[in-house]
Order: sequence, then structure tokens, then C-alpha cells
Amino acid sequence: MVVESGTYAKDPANRRIAIARYDRPRGGILVGARPVTGSRDTGGQLAYTRTYRDGPLYAPVTGFASQTYGTSLLEGTEDGLLAGTSPQLASVPLWSEITRDRQRPGDVHTTIDAAAQQAAYAGLAGRRGAVAALDPATGRILALVSSPSYDPGLLAGTGPEVAEQWRRLNDDPAQPMLDRAIRQTYPPGSTFKVVTAAAALESGAVTDLGAPTRSPDPYRLPGTTWSLTNEGRGCADASVLDAFRVSCNTVFAKLGADVGLAAMVRQAEAFGFNDTRLRIPPGVAKSNFDRTMSPDQVALSSIGQFDTTATPLQMAMVAAAVGNGGELMRPYLVDRVTNHGGAVVQHTRPQPLHRAVSQGTAARLRQLMEAVVSDGTGTNAAIPGAVVGGKTGTAQHGVGNKGTPYAWFISYARPLGSSRASVAVAVVVEDAEAARADISGGGSAAPIARAVMQAVLAAPPRP
Repeated sequence: MVVESGTYAKDPANRRIAIARYDRPRGGILVGARPVTGSRDTGGQLAYTRTYRDGPLYAPVTGFASQTYGTSLLEGTEDGLLAGTSPQLASVPLWSEITRDRQRPGDVHTTIDAAAQQAAYAGLAGRRGAVAALDPATGRILALVSSPSYDPGLLAGTGPEVAEQWRRLNDDPAQPMLDRAIRQTYPPGSTFKVVTAAAALESGAVTDLGAPTRSPDPYRLPGTTWSLTNEGRGCADASVLDAFRVSCNTVFAKLGADVGLAAMVRQAEAFGFNDTRLRIPPGVAKSNFDRTMSPDQVALSSIGQFDTTATPLQMAMVAAAVGNGGELMRPYLVDRVTNHGGAVVQHTRPQPLHRAVSQGTAARLRQLMEAVVSDGTGTNAAIPGAVVGGKTGTAQHGVGNKGTPYAWFISYARPLGSSRASVAVAVVVEDAEAARADISGGGSAAPIARAVMQAVLAAPPRP
């Protein structure tokens, strides 16, 4: 029995495993000091089923724990700790492995800031989209919201009602169970110009942000007869500073083509693109920047078009690296795990992920992003008493660019007198009302980012 215990435990015909799994309350997932999950005694053979407080608000964080359909997101990655089967909870881990003795479940303490999460959820107001917010100095994920959402409690138990809810949610064209913040990628549009500006500065292609760029308007893509234009005027030969502030596609497409494929790939990957191994601990979809492209494709990719795609978390990482002096910290969602007695059995320590850009380049990128908010397309993100940097964007997609536009805004904020940002945010709204211009990101997404940043800045300092 001891030797074959692992095989018996995995046998789907062994109903004792399921009965034992649900014979006690599951450990809690906490936001701050408040559990957002619980357990309810059903009186049945599978004694305890999962409950959720503010289920739709926290579903992109918790995921679901279902007696019928298994687990997802934190309920899945932390299942052993929440169910009490992890040897980390045992006083004698090796003996626990041999005997398969269950400990009392542990609790998972998230990094989420409740006020920031609520601000993001209220800002989206049911529209399709997502918000991701980070502490740039540590990588702590402060908000992770996907809309529309769902109540994980609908899937917790067994029986025909649960099966019907599963079918309904999976058939819903709005995809409420899709975690858009970490599992959906979008063309980032003009928010990607932060990456292009970084590549130009790091490579030496740009040394003076105020110098004319010799960029024609319209700009003919290299090797083609197709010309790129701008929504507004004043982009011909505009400086990088002015082109970034009012978001000139022609300037940044030419800049990306001049910098070249190798440098653009190197810079995108320094910010986290093309990473297939990122875990927070739930897996994050890969944000894409093609490694093989023709010059015209490089030009389009440099303004967030062609095959370039990003998760909202990825674009929050871009803003966070800029706000943190060029150092990109590894994002994480679990602060610590405690056992039933409250002792910490697992603690996440902040870790650098990449040096995205030099400190000097980061300072000049902050100059660009802060000009967007003070006197550009992102004035809706301004916060009195704080320094805010941002970048708007609208990404067209679909055949002939006729799909619903994606309105983007990425930003960071720091208190006056502070050298490092306290919060970085990315917002994407699948906005049918968005005008086909870069400014729409400022109108649809920037107010949401502002509300999230204000919530974080207003919070008391962490001990």
C-alpha cells in the first residue's frame, strides 16, 4: 500500500480520494486580512463545497475550485496548500509523503490591493477589457481584473445545475471565464511606442529627444508602395518628444525600421516579450514580438501592429520598468502562505527579472511619458499631488481594421519628491465607442488607470 499509494491516489475509480478531499473546509485565499473564499457544509458525501465572497471581482485572481470541473488559477496552482496535501504544511514532510497523511489546510495571502481591485472593476463597468497593476519596486501584483466576469461559486458543487452553469459560461460569446489580464493578448497599438523609443535610445539611434527626426508624413513602408499616415497634423519631421506626446505613427514606424529587427527584438524581450515561462504562479500567455520580419513588418510592429500582441500584465510590466529606473521586477501574486496556526511556510521575495533599459534611458522615457499626461493625449490620467507618466493607444484589428477598436492606456505614478513609481497600470478596453485615433485610449482607458493609481497612492504605507 505504501509503495503503490501514488498509483491508487491517481486512480479515477478510487472515490475515497474525492471523499477525503472534500471532508474538511478548504484553506482560504486572502486579500489583505480578508478571506475572499470560504467553505460550506453540504451535508452530502462530498461534505464541503467552495464559496466565494465578491466572486466576480476576484475571479481573475482566485479562479474556481469545483467538485465537478477541477481547479483553475490560484485555486489550481496552490491546490496542495489549500487542500492540506502539500508536504510544506507538515511538521515532518518526509513522513507525510510516505503516509500521505493530510495536514490542516493552509491559507494563501495574495498581493492584491482591495481598493485598487475595486477601482479597476468599477472602471470597466462590465465592458470587455482588463486591468493589471503592479508595484514597480517589488513586482507585487496590486490589481488583476477581467471583464465581464463570473461567479466561481456557480461551479463549486455537483449536479445538473452546475453542469448547466458550466455550459452557459463556456457558450457565452463574451467569454466571462477568460482571464483577459493574463491569458488574452491584444495588439498593443501605440502603447508599444514606449518599447520602440527605448530601443532607439539604447541603440544610439536617438540621442536628442528634441531634435527633428527627418520623418516624412505620409511615410512609405520600406520595400512597399503602401504609405502610413497619422490621425493628426504636425508629425512631419517631428522630434521624438513631440511625436510621442501626440503619438505620430509615421515617426515611430520609421524609427523602428531604422533601429532594425535585431535591436527591436532585443529590446522587446528585455521588457518580457516572447517569454513562455512566466508564472505568477498561474501561467501567463506569451506576449509576441516576431523574431523574423521584413523591414516593412518591423515598421508596423514598432507601432504595435502586424503580429505584435501583449497581455495587459505585459504592458503593465513595460510601464513598471520605466517607473522603476529601468529595472523590471518579476511579477507575483502570492505574498505568503501560512499554516493553520498562522506560521509562514512560504514567502515570496522580490526578484529582478530583467534590466529592461539603463537608468539614463529610463529617465528619458519618463520624460516622454510624463509629457503625454501633462500636455498630450493622456491628460485624463493626471493626479494632483503626484507625477504621472503614461501612453495612450488604440489598436485596430480584424479584416480591414473593422473590428472593435482596443483602447489602451499604460501608466505609472509616483508621489511628488519620490524618485521611483509606487504603481504601474495597464488598461485595455474593447471599446465600440472608441474613435479610430490614439486619443481614444485617453478617453476610455486613462480614467480607469487614474482611479487605480489614486487608490494605491492613497493607501497607508505597508509595514
